[in-house]
Amino acid sequence: MEICVKDVRICFIGDSFVNGTGDPACLGWTGRVCAVAISQGHEVTYYNLGIRRQTSLEIARRWRSEVEARLPHGCDGRLVFSFGVNDTVLENERPRLDSQESLRHAREMLRAACELCPTLMVGPPPMPDDEQNQRIASLSEQFALLCQELAIPYLDVFTPLLQVAQWREEALANDGAHPRAAGYSALAHLVQDWPTWQSWFA
Repeated sequence: MEICVKDVRICFIGDSFVNGTGDPACLGWTGRVCAVAISQGHEVTYYNLGIRRQTSLEIARRWRSEVEARLPHGCDGRLVFSFGVNDTVLENERPRLDSQESLRHAREMLRAACELCPTLMVGPPPMPDDEQNQRIASLSEQFALLCQELAIPYLDVFTPLLQVAQWREEALANDGAHPRAAGYSALAHLVQDWPTWQSWFA
């Protein structure tokens, strides 16, 4: 049996924004926050489990087996979830998932996750589309309430990223959804400055 004593193993579970799609440095926000932690002397093993276009339904179907394969018994394992934007995308004039279904999947995942190891959630970021942002904002607020109920730390990134011009400008100049390096750096700074994230390395 493999026993991990020193290193923190973090699985980032989610969608294309977790994957870092659009970042020419191939780091996204998840790679950046782990690179900073390593530069500060922490031993971190980083697993990016972000898949493009996936909704909370698809993430719920896969996350546990992927996590268990990467966090063997005895590890100092941590889980970070971030999803929701794809749930709000319109297909046939309706969101791919309604908010109640998104919440149901989130509840199931987060309840199971916090029984495995320390867990936190980073909310969905904004899109360069005002109508979709109304749906994302509502879902982010509901995720925050769910996490409060489950005593899981939640970071709202939607609200502050609306004020970051580079997030929107890069997304529009790129593929209409994903930023590039500066946008992901802005998101990474929000996570790095989060006291809950900092406490993982105290």
